[in-house]
Amino acid sequence: MIPLFIDCTGRRIVIFGGGDVAARKAAYFSGNADVTVVSRSFVKAFDDLKITRNDTNLATESGRNLAAILTGSFLVIAATSDTEINNRIGRLCKATGLLFNNANGETGNVIMPAVTSGDNYTIAISTGGNSPGISRYLRKHLEASLPALDDMIALQIRLREVLMVQEPDQKTRSAIITNVLNDPEVWAALEAKRPDTWDDVFRRYLS
Repeated sequence: MIPLFIDCTGRRIVIFGGGDVAARKAAYFSGNADVTVVSRSFVKAFDDLKITRNDTNLATESGRNLAAILTGSFLVIAATSDTEINNRIGRLCKATGLLFNNANGETGNVIMPAVTSGDNYTIAISTGGNSPGISRYLRKHLEASLPALDDMIALQIRLREVLMVQEPDQKTRSAIITNVLNDPEVWAALEAKRPDTWDDVFRRYLS
């Protein structure tokens, strides 16, 4: 499998299951995609999510009706507590060429990564489904280790804009950008939310 970033705006995402796992999957897409959740019951975590509920007993639903629910889907996620139901949905998706993620059962053709993001970045982490715990661990480690990452990217954007005007030599521009990125004083200033951080960078690297 290879990683991709996909715009899901307006795409139809169908999630089967009304438990906590399904709720986490729905929260991942809620507000961006057109999310439908299919289950006979829903945990409270769904209450604050922008989704459409489809009250269906998956244990007794016919294959024809399940196929009808899948119609027009961009991505299907099986997140029920019943492995056989999840696998059954997966087989229907495979037969019709739909993208499918299985939270519990036979692996589909889509894996949901652990994600950390800010205003200027998104990092997705996956172990290929072998250890979701490791993915979550790495996400938390990155968040704890680089709390100023978003601010550093914003500073780098500003730095590059100034350098494009002020410094004609590409190698020199690249060296300055790298030096700022590796400067522990800059990271510390950003983490401390010091208002003079840019002025200090400008003085030391651009004057």
